[in-house]
Amino acid sequence: MGDSSLQGDCAYNLLEGSVIGVVTMDTEHFTHVRRMRDSRFPHEIASILPGEYFVSREPMVVYTVLGSCISACVRDPVAGVGGMNHFMLPAPTDHRSGDAWGGESTRYGSYAMEQLINGIVKRGGQKSRLEVKLFGAGKIYDGNIDIGALNAAWVLSYLKTEGLSVAGRDLGDVYPRKVYYFTDSGRVLMKRIERIKNQTIYERENDYQNRLRQEQAEQSDDVTLF
Repeated sequence: MGDSSLQGDCAYNLLEGSVIGVVTMDTEHFTHVRRMRDSRFPHEIASILPGEYFVSREPMVVYTVLGSCISACVRDPVAGVGGMNHFMLPAPTDHRSGDAWGGESTRYGSYAMEQLINGIVKRGGQKSRLEVKLFGAGKIYDGNIDIGALNAAWVLSYLKTEGLSVAGRDLGDVYPRKVYYFTDSGRVLMKRIERIKNQTIYERENDYQNRLRQEQAEQSDDVTLF
């Protein structure tokens, strides 16, 4: 599904350019996020990885590459505060009852969304004014389980429960995506990536999935039954 603020490959190609320098100045609480300048973009670029998010009061471009993961691009158009996250739900293990892409797994998605929304509200935004756009959820893994589709279904359900509508989305299909989000205007530049080029994306998301599984196992070890 598209909207007038989503630009296709042609618009993206016009903005492709070489990075001319990495910016050392950091936004509060986001010192771990790589920031840079590109001569083709009017604002500083923040590049986020799986499990990260970024929010800014100042006009910024937030960039990420998505496979089966989801990015929510959220802003308050009145306050001029916006940001993006990058997350996925950890695949449940079959022997854990009550966690068939629900229960404990969903807390990772809830946490990612709450981080982003709370970061915007903390900087002057209001939840009732939030504009939300969603990207990602590509089926880049072979197998019977479509992780991207399950991630998409979860985030759509979450937003409905929270009373937030979706202003634009590009979800599903078999392609990874590059996404550039302009926090001040809500404009999005998106490019679908050929599957033949997505091995790096696959490996990055697989590492992220392994970290989530490890966190789940460690948390399980902390539980004492009595």
